[in-house]
Amino acid sequence: MKSSEELRNRLHSIDHRGYPAYKDLKGDYDFGDYVLSIDHVQGDPFAAPSRLSVHVAGRKAGFPAAYYDTYAKRITLQDHLTRLFGAQLAKGSMQARGSGKSGLLAASRCGQEVLERTACRVSTADTGQAEAAAAAGQCSQSAGRTAGASSAPGSVTLRFEAGFPARGRTIDARELEKMLFDILPGCVQNSLYYRRINQKNLQDAIELCEDQQYIRSMLPKLGLCAFIADGSILPRQSGISDKPMEKAVPFRSPDSMKVTLELPHRGRVDGMGIPKGITLFVGGGYHGKSTVLQALQNAVYNHIGGDGRELVIADASAWKLRSEDGRSISGVDISPFIRQLPGRKDTRHFSTEDASGSTSQAANLMESIESGSTLLLIDEDTSATNFMIRDKLMQQVVAPEEEPIIPFIERVRSLYEDFGISSIIVAGSSGSYFHVADHIIQMKEYLPLDITEKAKEAAAAFPVFSAPQGSFPEYSKKRCPRPNGALKKDDRLKLKALGTSELSLNHDTVELRYLEQLRDSEQTMALAYLLKYLELSLMDGRRSMTELADFLEKQLDEKGLESLFPARDVRASLARPRRQEILACVNRYRKLGL
Repeated sequence: MKSSEELRNRLHSIDHRGYPAYKDLKGDYDFGDYVLSIDHVQGDPFAAPSRLSVHVAGRKAGFPAAYYDTYAKRITLQDHLTRLFGAQLAKGSMQARGSGKSGLLAASRCGQEVLERTACRVSTADTGQAEAAAAAGQCSQSAGRTAGASSAPGSVTLRFEAGFPARGRTIDARELEKMLFDILPGCVQNSLYYRRINQKNLQDAIELCEDQQYIRSMLPKLGLCAFIADGSILPRQSGISDKPMEKAVPFRSPDSMKVTLELPHRGRVDGMGIPKGITLFVGGGYHGKSTVLQALQNAVYNHIGGDGRELVIADASAWKLRSEDGRSISGVDISPFIRQLPGRKDTRHFSTEDASGSTSQAANLMESIESGSTLLLIDEDTSATNFMIRDKLMQQVVAPEEEPIIPFIERVRSLYEDFGISSIIVAGSSGSYFHVADHIIQMKEYLPLDITEKAKEAAAAFPVFSAPQGSFPEYSKKRCPRPNGALKKDDRLKLKALGTSELSLNHDTVELRYLEQLRDSEQTMALAYLLKYLELSLMDGRRSMTELADFLEKQLDEKGLESLFPARDVRASLARPRRQEILACVNRYRKLGL
């Protein structure tokens, strides 16, 4: 390892040379209290910024072991440090000076959710042992990929981007010297050392995490699939802002569904517990039905303090089910919902490049079962009407044998009784689901009212629109994707992400815009790398989609997204998507071999 003075001397020696001379700076440099690693140098001032990382030993960082002794707390600590470091970098960035991205200093921009990111890694006892072995050259390549500069538990690795300064395409080493020697040390000191940060704010974040995880652990014990604490602020500022709306009506549970929890830190908290089974939200337009559903679909993640939805917690596997006109479907058994298609098209192994609303929603549902989801979140506004319901008059006019669609209302009960899959459904125009719902909640001016008894009495006067069905029918459960051989022949696969809307693997675009629980563009980029990894390393035509997901999830749990890269090539701006989004991405890949 070289000293910081050697880095300074190197900078002086390459000043005013051509931009490629920056490549000579790659390596590790000891700054005393931390190690700076220059992992990748951009080839041009207008190219993607250079990738750097700082490594602080555990004994110097000094964070209490109790703040990273569980997965959830470690992710919360990492999220907190990333936010602190990013705020420090933003103060020191000098992007306006020089050509292209000169002077840029940036770390991951965190939103309202607390996500696992490659931007920051706090080592635990287990990862510390792996790092020690890696440093001694005694471990496998995969274990060594997560190695940091120190082997001690509590060591912090923080990855960020820097635009190496240039005048035209000539190196401006003096400006880079200011960035690395004047600005960066203060950013590190003020964000990655426990003694220097606001310890109360960090403690609050960790305690909130413990309260959130306590609620998650209590959901199955109480027979619930979701919980919304009284006082929660569910509306957002706008369609482009995820921050809480000012002067919004605080949520308040109806007495009949009130649940009281004794949280480890906040103490007694009351709120609405949504039981497992079938729950229906109804009400007039603009009264808050969809707002509740949106809060629940995002409640698969923990949220930061002040978000308003900190104590809105849902089953972590919850899936927002909707129609998706035009999506690609590969070898999915949709026969429980779609049968007898014209032209004798096979619905037990259904494939199409341009799905309709009903076939896409049927495929989305069957794929959610495959992913292990045990809670479906459905809004009639984003559903195919003919998939959801078929009224009595239509049944009389079009004979059942002439209708290929078996509506969801006829399967929703068996999904719960046979597979334990609950459904939370928002309906504003059809009362058909009154007959099958276990609980019916009316939203009135953003407040919930339990109208189950009243709605059931009213429904008794109306005929059941669809005949109830028995057990959920048998279906093909094992799909084993084959790899795309052309990819292995390409030495330089190009990956790209566009917000949370789409990604591309080489020239193949994967549409993700309808995956509403994808919250961060860094998750989208991670999906691109995960898809590439699956294609090149795991898909073999023998492993099923479920087996692939199990294998990948275990790897990510143990080694993180860092395990997808060589040690010095870890991307600084990736966030871990859920198992559900990983499989959803694979399912929308048009080159999927099934």
